[in-house]
Amino acid sequence: MGYTLAEKVLARVSGRDAVRAGEEVMAKPDFVVVYDFPGYTDVIFRQMKEDFGIDRLAEPERYAIFIDHMVPVATAAEEQLHIQTREWCQAHDVPLYERRGIGHQVAAELGYASPGAFVVHFDGHISQLGAFGTLAIGLRRNVLEAFVREHVSLKVPHTTRINLTGQLQPGVMARDVFHHIVRVLGPSSCRFQVMEVGGPGLDGISLEGRQVICGLAMFTGAITAVVNADALSRAYTDPRARLALPPVTSDPDAEYAAVHEIDIGALEPVIVVPPNPANTRNLADHIGMEVQAGYLGSCASGRLEDLRIAAQILKGRRVRDGFSLHVIPTSQEIMARAAEEGIISTLVEAGAFTSSPSCDYCYGRIAVLSSGQRAVSTGTLNVTGRMGNPDSEIYLCNAAAVAAAALEGRIADPRKYL
Repeated sequence: MGYTLAEKVLARVSGRDAVRAGEEVMAKPDFVVVYDFPGYTDVIFRQMKEDFGIDRLAEPERYAIFIDHMVPVATAAEEQLHIQTREWCQAHDVPLYERRGIGHQVAAELGYASPGAFVVHFDGHISQLGAFGTLAIGLRRNVLEAFVREHVSLKVPHTTRINLTGQLQPGVMARDVFHHIVRVLGPSSCRFQVMEVGGPGLDGISLEGRQVICGLAMFTGAITAVVNADALSRAYTDPRARLALPPVTSDPDAEYAAVHEIDIGALEPVIVVPPNPANTRNLADHIGMEVQAGYLGSCASGRLEDLRIAAQILKGRRVRDGFSLHVIPTSQEIMARAAEEGIISTLVEAGAFTSSPSCDYCYGRIAVLSSGQRAVSTGTLNVTGRMGNPDSEIYLCNAAAVAAAALEGRIADPRKYL
């Protein structure tokens, strides 16, 4: 019986020839990446010194810190947190990436998404590095372990395999594919497992789309998601990768907890209704519902594919009066590319508010909704209060649907504009 990608990666970083799902291992992360955030990094830094007596990291090159929340700062306390992070990184010789964009995306751009690598974070959306064949797991507060000792303790996870078949229709995007997976399999279908995505249908999904699917994996209950590295992902990672590792893919006879076949050929745009990300519905069933705001961005969107289709829909048209459309590219690299292609000017001319990369729109620090308002969003969550007001509603959909709603002030089918 063969091995899964997850089993192979964890065997390597545990110094063992082989491991099986269910075994307890001590694994050394290749990279520990986090963003500064109150209650996380500030606590970790303090505990390292006060509780463990650590004044210096042994291998600072294995760590990376991102400043992508509270950007720009709104209070002196927020700036003080950033100052503390800068000082800590300087003292420990740890790479700090500030205002480069959302860390999960920037980590890929900077080569931390090496195929076959093991990466940990406290945020589960780091799973999007799985699009490049990286095993990237969010350990929540247990990530402290990765700062105070070389190895982290964990149980080798089982893997559920999802084979996609069929080809996406125009106007249907990877965002729809992921939420359809949740609709078909359920929000606990990969509970405490690795969600491995493959099959012939994946060939028609862009690398950016794979990032979307992997980055949202937690909403199936998965601890992470992976796609076996292929020519498409290697073309991106090979010039950037910080680690040169032997190719790692799941064996054809690997043992999976479950294997599912999902046809995406007949899939239409979907919408996820509040108050939780498991409520997948057909977009067509909500056409005409009035909405007042739109957000295109977050670590689950805001890449070139999303910006291009939004610009295609908005080009030569205007956002409806009274509608607030915020388009936030995921990284500075992406924003620069979008500017070169003329996408940014198209969005601005249509009436969209376009701003530098930041996580702040996603969790309600900026562009807060008013009571009774509804938003369409490519953010990560639609739970109550996510965009700053418990009396508002968030409907998750793909980037094209956000752009179409911005034109009409109502939920609209984007395919008529394509």
